[in-house]
Amino acid sequence: MKPLKTNVSITLDNDVVERIRSYSEADDRSFSQYINVVLKNHVRKLEQKSDNKS
Repeated sequence: MKPLKTNVSITLDNDVVERIRSYSEADDRSFSQYINVVLKNHVRKLEQKSDNKS
């Protein structure tokens, strides 16, 4: 079973959208999928950093 997803609306700077769109195409992912991957990686790094402080 696929994990549940939630639709959200965000506002991004045009230059960020252009760069993310380029990266997502190079990675053969949709814009949304790429944003999800980037955010998951960022959250994972923050959690690891937090765990290391404990």
